Amino acid sequence: MSQSTKSMQLPAMQGELKKPSGRLAVVATATATFSVVTTEMLPVGLLTSIGSGLRVSDGTAGLAVTLPGLVAAFAALLLPGAARRVDRRTLLCALMALLAVANLLSALAPAFGVLLAARLLVGVCIGGVWAIAAGLGVRLVREEAAGRATAVIFSGIAVASVLGVPAGTFLGELAGWRWAFAAASVFSLAVAGLLAAALPALPAREAAGPGAYPGLLRIADLRAGLVALMLVVTGHFAAYTYVRPLLERLPDIGAGLISVLLLGYGVAGIVGNFVAGAVAARDPRRAMLAICAALTAVVLLLEPAGGSLPVSVVLLVAWGVAYGGVSVSTLNWAVAAAPRAREAASALLAGVFNLAIALGAFVGGRVADSRGVSHVLWLSAGLAGLSLLVVAYAKRAATRAG
Repeated sequence: MSQSTKSMQLPAMQGELKKPSGRLAVVATATATFSVVTTEMLPVGLLTSIGSGLRVSDGTAGLAVTLPGLVAAFAALLLPGAARRVDRRTLLCALMALLAVANLLSALAPAFGVLLAARLLVGVCIGGVWAIAAGLGVRLVREEAAGRATAVIFSGIAVASVLGVPAGTFLGELAGWRWAFAAASVFSLAVAGLLAAALPALPAREAAGPGAYPGLLRIADLRAGLVALMLVVTGHFAAYTYVRPLLERLPDIGAGLISVLLLGYGVAGIVGNFVAGAVAARDPRRAMLAICAALTAVVLLLEPAGGSLPVSVVLLVAWGVAYGGVSVSTLNWAVAAAPRAREAASALLAGVFNLAIALGAFVGGRVADSRGVSHVLWLSAGLAGLSLLVVAYAKRAATRAG
């Protein structure tokens, strides 16, 4: 990349937001991503409790992560086009209200089948919010501040790991897993109100329906980014969905310490989000190259480090830093590859991302039930290694083209 191109892109991370209302709108959008990701990942910290409470195995309980991820993949691709005439503020508020209902149904579920039905609604909300919110940064602030705004919006994902999942885990340990979902319901409703108050009118600008995707998939650089994303996120969630059973193997560890470790993972994710965001604004492939290499190394080392609590803690933090940058880096990659179709590219990215979450949780569950949670780490490392090869090839092709 030329020095002049770098200097043109640096303000995207360094510029100030347009005005206080613009900053508030960005923060409000970040709370929406925080809410949907917290809800999506809530079963991760409660997996053992949900399984015992509803009398299913850990692998089966993992379907509570798999199903919404799968539904979210299709919702991300189809919902923006289906609601092509709906103001994006109205659509986001409606999705958050539906999320509140889905969380309440989860809290009241008398059987695992009912919980899965509620999680299906969660998937609709996740896919819709991701597809819309990912591309809003450029509409809420000045063009030169869009990169920074996008990083803030995506920070909601990392903050969900810091506050949402550990808080849900703690509340689940304290009062039962149902109360964690009930609290998520109340919060989702509050976020709907905040979005209604903070966002400006956001008329739909483009029809990001199924007809837009074949053209996007003909862009070789975008295809490479999506393949890399699919591999690394599938690998991550194959292992991360079962992080609690993995941590429970450590000597002298209790439920309270597990919550602290998940908190540390989330804090590391926030750091990774902003560090990767700064790098990805200039060169998203370089950011993803570092991320994939780090994830491959960390997951490979977790198994032999399983007998040492201090080493496992260091590796868990490194895992958080690395994975925290995936979302913002791949979005920068997608938007750079298709700058004239931001919402469509964001929807396609969200679809692939959530399909990978579903696939990772499902495959990890099958491996965990048949071979044990330790083998999930080898699967995760293999997929992360493949993503590293794809990114390296894409970066080399981009360098030659440039």
